[in-house]
Amino acid sequence: MTESWVNSAERIGSDLHLELSPSGSGGRRAALMRALREAVRSGRLTPGTRLPPYRSLAADLGVARNTVADAYAELVAEGWLTARQGSGTRVAERAEPLRRAARVPKQAPPRARGPRHDLRQGTPDASSFPRAAWLASYRRALQEAPNEVFGPGDPAGRVELREALTEYLARARGVRTEPGRIVICSGFAHALRLLFGQGAGGVLRGPLAVEAYGLGFHRELLAAAGVRTVPLPLDEHGARVDGLGRERGVLLTPAHQFPTGGPLHAARRAAVIDWARARDAVVVEDDYDGEFRYDRKPVGAVQGLDPDRVIHIGSVSKSLSPALRLGWMVLPQRYVGAVLAAKGEREAWASVPDQLGLADFIVSGSYDRHVRRMRQRYRSRRNRLVEALATRAPHVEVTGVAAGLHAVLRLPPGTERSTVKAAVWQGVALDGLAAFRHPETDMAAPDGLVVGYATPPEHAYGAAVEALCEVLPPP
Repeated sequence: MTESWVNSAERIGSDLHLELSPSGSGGRRAALMRALREAVRSGRLTPGTRLPPYRSLAADLGVARNTVADAYAELVAEGWLTARQGSGTRVAERAEPLRRAARVPKQAPPRARGPRHDLRQGTPDASSFPRAAWLASYRRALQEAPNEVFGPGDPAGRVELREALTEYLARARGVRTEPGRIVICSGFAHALRLLFGQGAGGVLRGPLAVEAYGLGFHRELLAAAGVRTVPLPLDEHGARVDGLGRERGVLLTPAHQFPTGGPLHAARRAAVIDWARARDAVVVEDDYDGEFRYDRKPVGAVQGLDPDRVIHIGSVSKSLSPALRLGWMVLPQRYVGAVLAAKGEREAWASVPDQLGLADFIVSGSYDRHVRRMRQRYRSRRNRLVEALATRAPHVEVTGVAAGLHAVLRLPPGTERSTVKAAVWQGVALDGLAAFRHPETDMAAPDGLVVGYATPPEHAYGAAVEALCEVLPPP
């Protein structure tokens, strides 16, 4: 017996493997028969599966064709296989696999029904993904890609994407950077993990000031890394940065505060930079849905005021799709090496073909066209929501709608919890404002709802707004 045959695990059929063992008697034919029986018993070869022609299998295994033909013939005689002219050799229908105590049921349990109307914040309309334009960019990028693209790669990300982002962010967001200061990541949460890590091994350390309202998931991620967060009060001009003290950094959503809405006032932008310089601290800027504005002029990134004090983080999760898992960090030069070291293992790198596809999507102008198209669509949805509420529930104040993908509905005192419960009963998924409140904030907690008007597909949006109006409390 040759070594290539003794310890091989050759492919049979589609994604199935046949293991041949030299143990036992009977030589190659007997070993092949044992392997085929075991594959049927275990369920890897299911009834009706067509086996390779004996000549092909013999060539794959490096054995004589007669060896495979004889093994097939004996298994047919034993009832394990069937052989018919024109149909080939197949696993017999009566050859049931070995039953096990914890066998997986043949039919999956019925899936739990989701909400009839999804008005949760944080996701774009999935049906609006620009499939044709993305496919064109993806195909073009792969056709033009050099062979080294499919090698180990660069932990910073493909230079094509970093160059495209350098130009785009400067033009659209007022970011000042260069490709060498951009690190590609899988989104904002991934960026936080890279920056704060676990314990003392992170690039940055706490305590970290955060806005009094924000995503609880981000606070939990920071807490798991041992970072204490200190809430900053909010008002109509954004975070009260005059409350900053001895923290080592601050995390802000200055383009459109999440979830209450509104940009950080210009005076406070300047003040937070002055604080960071005086304290040798860092500003972490979450550019949350900053590209979607409707009734106000563009608000540039805080990073443009001082690129050496601000870490600017963005992604395509709102503009294109969270399924792409593509984001970026624009870093002060002193943090680049430490972030790349924290990124380390290749499993944490974003897909290189996806990076190349996004680079082409930006450079070709498709990204700009898509954002403009979705800006118009989301503006129309926002207007429909505001008009419906003005007619059906004029006592409910709508705020935070000059930009972004969600609105905040201010409710009568003491009605938030019952309204969220009523929405659940009616199949409407949405979030109460209290869910985003920092547990240590001493701000007054107004009742309200956070309504994402981007999530439903276009054909279902009208019904979703109607269902929302039905569950709102009376004046």
